[in-house]
Amino acid sequence: MKTRPNQPSMPVLRPETIRQEIIALLSRESMTARELSGQVGVAEKEVLYHLEHIRLALRDALVLEPALCLACGFSLRKRERLKGPGRCPVCKSQHIAEPRFAITRL
Repeated sequence: MKTRPNQPSMPVLRPETIRQEIIALLSRESMTARELSGQVGVAEKEVLYHLEHIRLALRDALVLEPALCLACGFSLRKRERLKGPGRCPVCKSQHIAEPRFAITRL
């Protein structure tokens, strides 16, 4: 028999929207999607979704520091996706530094 919770789950009350929080954090310092996820309190996948929209809204203000292979030093500068790669296309190593994001001006 299924039981219903006594109270419906309430969404978290936030003074700002998630995108506003992300923009405020990135205006102060550069961060990875994982670091943003921990600061804002949402999943990393959701942070990447919001970053796509922020990139469209702010145009050139969102700066992407590309992912870097820590084994061979290859930089993935031409990559359009915001999520880091699973492995290096050159040496096939999985030891890769995540891309970092920052906002230069608003």
